[in-house]
Amino acid sequence: MREAYAALKNSRRREDQHLVTLLDGAFDALAADAFCGTQVPKRQIPRFYRRRYPLFDNLWKYNLTGSWRLMYTVASDGETIAVVIEWLDHTGYERRFGY
Repeated sequence: MREAYAALKNSRRREDQHLVTLLDGAFDALAADAFCGTQVPKRQIPRFYRRRYPLFDNLWKYNLTGSWRLMYTVASDGETIAVVIEWLDHTGYERRFGY
């Protein structure tokens, strides 16, 4: 995930820079409050996430502007942290969730 973010940040494309700005705002919001997104009900968590991240038992969605979504989980290692899983455009989000 860090590599994808770094590549996005180093891109010269205007759209990529706009997305970096959105992501930076989301990261700040999640650092302040890991529960600021919308929790996905357990029964609606896609199999993709259950298979790829079997240790995560919760999934949260943070809506970015421009139809982007940031998917993350909340974990604890003594303190509550948000672990970013991926960011998706609206089309990718619909495909991931089977809408």
